[in-house]
Amino acid sequence: MKNKKVYVVAFLFIAALFLFIWGFNFLKGKDIFNKETLFYVEYKSVNGLIKSNPVVLNGLRIGQVRDIYFHPDLSGRLIVQLSVTTDFPIPSNSIARIYSSDLMGSKAIELQLGDAKTNLKQNDTLSSSIEASLMDEVNAQVLPLKMKAEGLISSLDSLVVIVQTLLNENSQGNIIESLQNISKTIKNLERTSATVETIVMTEQSRLASILYNIELITRNLEQNNGQISKILANAATFSDTLVKTDIGGTVRSVNASLAELNFMLSTINNGQGSVGKIMSNDTLYYQLEKSAEELNKLLEDVRLNPKRYVKFSLF
Repeated sequence: MKNKKVYVVAFLFIAALFLFIWGFNFLKGKDIFNKETLFYVEYKSVNGLIKSNPVVLNGLRIGQVRDIYFHPDLSGRLIVQLSVTTDFPIPSNSIARIYSSDLMGSKAIELQLGDAKTNLKQNDTLSSSIEASLMDEVNAQVLPLKMKAEGLISSLDSLVVIVQTLLNENSQGNIIESLQNISKTIKNLERTSATVETIVMTEQSRLASILYNIELITRNLEQNNGQISKILANAATFSDTLVKTDIGGTVRSVNASLAELNFMLSTINNGQGSVGKIMSNDTLYYQLEKSAEELNKLLEDVRLNPKRYVKFSLF
């Protein structure tokens, strides 16, 4: 009987110790009845990630953060140990991304599956990624608005300066003068348009006649289109003929003839040659004049005394 009580006490002690160990690990998030696989991830910053934060895959919790510690090389980087309790294959190029699991800022790690043909094994290292914080998202959204607001404020400042410049006395006088000039210009344009309208109304018949004559000319050109084409063709033929003609040779011949003519005239002017001597020496002129006078006297004597020169004999 005593032995039975000892066995019961020993069994209860062992059961209580087992429950204590299981409860302690359960409270730590470790299930001693499930097989776990350990993976490692390296981060520059964990952004508030702590031990026992969940590890999820497609929204399902498959493990937890087992440990976080600094890299042994003292570079300041952090090593996160993940405990995964699922047998689901995880490709070797998968990414462990830290993200905010709720509005309170609690962190978790989401496994983003890759497409590699090989799967991760015990103690392998995953690639890391960190979701932008709420502050970063707000800054990313607000920064463009801030830049636009600064640009708008700068534009408003420039506008205020321009308005202040326009509102001084000199600028007001210039503006008033400009408006008066614009008013005068508009009045002149109105007068000009009225004058043009009057001219058009007055010369309406002449304008109609001019337009009619233009129409007639256009019709004549259309009717004589064939003849105009022939004229243009003849002109083209004539121009081709001129192109083929040795105009250069003709011009050279004319130049040579003119040179010879100039030489001959120069010779005559210089009194050279027979013609030159005749032109430059008046002796021949006087001799010819004297001979003509004597010839006249001879003809007059022949007329008055024909018998002296002509004898008639009948037998």
